[in-house]
Amino acid sequence: MKKIFSFAAVLLAMTGLVFAEGEQEGKSGGQVELRVLNYRDLTSANASTEIGAVWDAFTKKHPEIKITREDLFNEPFHNKTEAYAAANRLPDVVYAWPSGRSTTLHQQKLLKDLTPLIQKDGLKSQYTAAALDPTGQASGYLAILPFAITSSHAFFVNTAVLEACGLQPAKTYDELKAQVPVLKAKGYETVLMANQEMWVMQSCLFSLVAGRFGGVGWEKKIFSGQAKFTDKDFVDALTFIQTLYKDNVLSQNTLATGYGDVVGQFATKKGAYLIDGDWRIGTFITDPSTGKALIPIAEQPKIKITVFPDIPGAKLNKSSSTTLGTGWGISASIPSGSPKEAAAWELVKWLSGKDVQTYRLQSGGISTPTAVGIDASKLQLEPLQIAGAQLASEYTSGTAVIDAVFHSDIANAINDGLAELGRAGGKTPQQVAQAAQAAFDTWKKNQR
Repeated sequence: MKKIFSFAAVLLAMTGLVFAEGEQEGKSGGQVELRVLNYRDLTSANASTEIGAVWDAFTKKHPEIKITREDLFNEPFHNKTEAYAAANRLPDVVYAWPSGRSTTLHQQKLLKDLTPLIQKDGLKSQYTAAALDPTGQASGYLAILPFAITSSHAFFVNTAVLEACGLQPAKTYDELKAQVPVLKAKGYETVLMANQEMWVMQSCLFSLVAGRFGGVGWEKKIFSGQAKFTDKDFVDALTFIQTLYKDNVLSQNTLATGYGDVVGQFATKKGAYLIDGDWRIGTFITDPSTGKALIPIAEQPKIKITVFPDIPGAKLNKSSSTTLGTGWGISASIPSGSPKEAAAWELVKWLSGKDVQTYRLQSGGISTPTAVGIDASKLQLEPLQIAGAQLASEYTSGTAVIDAVFHSDIANAINDGLAELGRAGGKTPQQVAQAAQAAFDTWKKNQR
């Protein structure tokens, strides 16, 4: 912990050099200044156009607001957010999750309740009911304005690879397992994943598996004390992950595959299937800056986007792991009714509004927007984007995403354990379950 906070202090000292000027009044030269912490994936096809389409467009509309933006992605983003929270120096506008990785922001009430601002501007009718449901956020109030509904699991199927091997998309796990030697003989991996970053297995596959063995609402039973991580359902889910490695459906090589590398592997047909989230669609489509797509438009119809095949012994099949998506919040430290709050709210409305959501839908950043009135049929969408928009019809039930409902201390214990299951001589499913329960018990004790 001392090392973590020392590192956080260094980060914040460096950031202070950027944000110090004008911080007390939040104004400079007649402008209101906003510090913004942005989550930006430079591998996505819309990365090159985001600045102009989103940020520069806002500045053009609101020259009275000056934005100092910090762009980070993946673990560096989460580490910096926690450092800001620990130092009580949260930026004015923050990209955040409804729970999970942003639990600290919610539990410590570091973000404002946006409900009064939404009511004041009469915006309720402009968003889906799920987006404005405060029970979907760990704070218990509307701390962020989400701009999408997310499926953290997407099963990408390259039907061209399967056809070259005389195969069809697997509908059951037994069918998938039987394809392993056939694909290997032709030089293909079966399922590609980026398991070097340990959150990927937990969020993009294990959350689905835990839901299939535990059933809808399994996480609520954990919270209420009706169930434990050490119960048979959760241990069976962990055992299935271990089985994936033993059956070579997942190669141990995935444990060394980085998140930035796996998309290239799938695009160049190194494997028949890819497990990721629905957001990955944006990485494969045409990059406006180059006019090229990682998977060419002509080849995209050969990619099917569905969910993992039926698992034997599961309580539930044809399900996915879903969550209210990410969005934008305003620091609770900003005085209510102040010019800075008004400026921050203008930015949040823009970032989560219909125009930007339409841009993100068209550029592949999201698949299911929360703003109403967006007519996808009038947009020029590529085949993969259309397939992504239809993903919801591929499953009948949505279950919890672990790092979206449990504190990061608990999710991280599960992340670590899932990696151990893939390694020879690693932990057993029972040991991983015990570690998860211990992390949960410690977290719950600290809530009293």
